[in-house]
Amino acid sequence: MPTDITLTDLPDLARGAALLGTGGGGDPYIGLLLVSEELRRGRTITLLTTDEVHDNDLVVASAFMGAPTVVVEKIPSGDEPVTALRTLEKRLGRTVDAIIPMECGGLNSMIPLLVAARAGIPIVDGDGMGRAFPELQMETFGVYGVAGSPIAICDSNGHTTVIDTGTDNKQMEWLARGVTIRMGGVSYIAEYPMTGAEVRRTAIPGTMSLALRLGRCIREAREQHQDPFEALSRALERSIYGSGRVLLEGKVIDVERRSSDGFVRGTATVSSFDGDTAVTLTFQNEHLVAHHNGRVLAIVPDLISVLDAQTANPITTESLRYGQRVKIFAMSTPAIMRSPEALEVFGPQAFGLKDPWTPVEELTSI
Repeated sequence: MPTDITLTDLPDLARGAALLGTGGGGDPYIGLLLVSEELRRGRTITLLTTDEVHDNDLVVASAFMGAPTVVVEKIPSGDEPVTALRTLEKRLGRTVDAIIPMECGGLNSMIPLLVAARAGIPIVDGDGMGRAFPELQMETFGVYGVAGSPIAICDSNGHTTVIDTGTDNKQMEWLARGVTIRMGGVSYIAEYPMTGAEVRRTAIPGTMSLALRLGRCIREAREQHQDPFEALSRALERSIYGSGRVLLEGKVIDVERRSSDGFVRGTATVSSFDGDTAVTLTFQNEHLVAHHNGRVLAIVPDLISVLDAQTANPITTESLRYGQRVKIFAMSTPAIMRSPEALEVFGPQAFGLKDPWTPVEELTSI
């Protein structure tokens, strides 16, 4: 049965989405403000399960694209993703029936909600990444046969362009990235036009409602003076993700970060409070791998998030700072993200990492 996303849901949803965003997907705070304003104006957001989408419905993925650090400097008005949607509709010659998130992480959990509210169409409870990834071809939609293009792109000035690379989703990413860089480092997109039947076949189901549950369990654990990290682990055990655990608690002692080629790239090092143990995180918008003395503790596509040690609030890669007291939290991924086809597109080798993928639940702790 369709449900409505309410104003009181949004903080929990944003918190859970930032957790699943593995440090990327953009800071959800700006999007949270934009969506909250739409709900205060009386607009509604209806969430559909993947089973509630009709076979012949036209569903489109909505998101921002670019370096998350740039979004902080170029705050969107909210018109941009809707303009991208309308541009794609004009190209397709058909009205879109529902929006689906490209990814369930961070700001990119909020942008589809904003589009749904402004366009008056429902949003599907699912996404194409189950987390956040830095590139457009890294989506289960594409892994299982949906073409990403035509893709409509809009900048902060309302300028638009449409790119059509047929079934070549990697070429779509390359061209769209170049356009986004020339649009100032961030753009807003509508992509992966697909039918409801294709959504059911290729999407990761239930990720928006999962983000809401995870964000809520963090808040409720704090309110009840319980351990939010234990609450998270229990909640994940009851989900299609399966498991989550703390890799290390300590202090951020080093961050190296740069924006290049439309991404935020770098490393961060977290040292235990006694100084005896250190974990190095490598990220490209999102955390990709955690190393301890050259040994892999967790690696993409499994999720690695950095959370405040006391509150369990997620910290994005652009917000990591020296001295922060944090816990590194690793989560396993759903089975749909662990197939050979999926690992070829967003496994370690897709990022140039030398380490092979091993499920995080099979890796030994420090």
